[in-house]
Amino acid sequence: MGSRASVRGERLGERTQGEEAGEPMGESGEGVEEVTRMYAPSPLEMGPLRQGYLSLPVESGNNKAANMSRSPRQPQEELTQADICGMLREELCQGNDFLKSYTHIFIILGASGDLAKKKIYPTIWWLYRDGLLPDDTYVVGYARSQLTVADIRKQSQPYLKATPEEEQKLNDFFARNSYISGKYDDQASFERLNAHLNALHNGDKANRLFYLALPPSVYEHVTANIRHTCMSTVGWNRVIVEKPFGKDLESSNKLSNHISGLFREDQIYRIDHYLGKEMVQNLMVLRFGNRIFGPIWNRDNVACVILTFKEPFGTEGRGGYFDEFGIIRDVMQNHLLQMLCLVAMEKPASTNSDDVRDEKVKVLKCISEAKPENVVLGQYVGDPSGQGEAQKGYLDDPTVPAGSTTPTFAAAVLYVDNERWDGVPFVLRCGKALNERKAEVRLQFREVPGDIFQRQCKRNELVIRVQPNEAVYTKMMTKKPGMFFNPEESELDLTYGNRYKGVKLPDAYERLILDVFCGSQMHFVRSDELREAWRIFTPLLHKIETEKSKPISYRYGSRGPKEADELMKEVGFQYEGTYRWVNPHKL
Repeated sequence: MGSRASVRGERLGERTQGEEAGEPMGESGEGVEEVTRMYAPSPLEMGPLRQGYLSLPVESGNNKAANMSRSPRQPQEELTQADICGMLREELCQGNDFLKSYTHIFIILGASGDLAKKKIYPTIWWLYRDGLLPDDTYVVGYARSQLTVADIRKQSQPYLKATPEEEQKLNDFFARNSYISGKYDDQASFERLNAHLNALHNGDKANRLFYLALPPSVYEHVTANIRHTCMSTVGWNRVIVEKPFGKDLESSNKLSNHISGLFREDQIYRIDHYLGKEMVQNLMVLRFGNRIFGPIWNRDNVACVILTFKEPFGTEGRGGYFDEFGIIRDVMQNHLLQMLCLVAMEKPASTNSDDVRDEKVKVLKCISEAKPENVVLGQYVGDPSGQGEAQKGYLDDPTVPAGSTTPTFAAAVLYVDNERWDGVPFVLRCGKALNERKAEVRLQFREVPGDIFQRQCKRNELVIRVQPNEAVYTKMMTKKPGMFFNPEESELDLTYGNRYKGVKLPDAYERLILDVFCGSQMHFVRSDELREAWRIFTPLLHKIETEKSKPISYRYGSRGPKEADELMKEVGFQYEGTYRWVNPHKL
């Protein structure tokens, strides 16, 4: 009892900082530990799950795989890491030719930059460490800086998370690395890069993955040079492109037309790392793998959908880059809109990449352009009572132009004009320097018709929390425990940290880069999908930049502008803010 109460207290602190949108403040009740033990997979089933990747049992004649269905009392043979990797590849590849060539070369263009050292090199190392890369894989860095592999290792070291026991494996990993210096707009530099690739073991026949960890200003030069000088003539070629994919519809179309003139669509991987998040990927399984949600997932039952992305920090001296794009381009037009698609789309014909993306495009085509009257824009100012960065406003950042009107907060209401969602508001909220770190999807359902409880019942909600502390929970009404008969708001809570103890959830980049190796484009953005996303927001963005209206000020560390809450209320969202978990044993 006491220990559970203390755990609950810690969780309560994690979940309730700046409670908003009716977010619950505790777990679902006593007995969570007993339920976890009762329904947890057997220890041998948990073995592969702890690797954090295998999601589906693979049936085959393999005795090791068959052992997973035996009773825990029977002797069982442990799955090896090779077995697990084989199962994973079978699941992910979906019939694609994973090993068209047995040699793979992962080329990082922009290898000296922040993205490379903080995300890409660590991700490739983790995949190598866990045995998820093809055996004969090489990593080649390319940038303008004069560096060595030792320099790359030193820069990446703080982000690799390697233990002392992994030191030898880390040495082996960097032994498969090399680095070439060259210009991005110089064909001769890329010819030298290609000669280096060919000189690697089976390099002339290798499958090649090119990761563009570069500013968009050099995309055209780099992609043209890759196409004309560095393509494998035997293995496959794949190009990973980082956002931003343009600044508006016109620039995005120009970039897409350029890249599609060089590569086929099945060679282009436009990466939005949010599509690699565990709970974002879980949306499809929740929706289409559970019968209970099908009948209620529509305008007859859903009152509104809230999609939230909150960061507790400001630009912290990096506002110059942010000021060029703003919060709508940085978060709303991509991360939040992608989550909206997964919530609103119809069931695809299969989990094939194009079947899924076809349905996402259909949803986007049903969304009208964002209307200024349905948008609230904000810009944070310093909190005089705060400490450190919290005392500084956006305009106090020395890299931000004086008098900038770039919004650091935005709330927008969109409508999906189809039979399923007609009239249901989808509210997208995102911002910097807010009261907490949080990303979630929240469906609020309509009231129960024929109320017999004297208006004591609150609306049900289904919440998928993407970060932090991944969870799925429903807010619902139950009888107040004990001698009472009044309804009380409670929750059914699937918090991953409690249910799947010890399971490693892969970083978003791990899953997405592995998808590229496997040839799965399900979690990448297609060109027509990108075009529709920009269509929705480009008129609004042009209006904001033309009129340069001053955004509403909000204090660093607050919930954002109060006008955003008023907008949500206007479109039908109900927030009582009254929910508190009460231990019935202390009544």
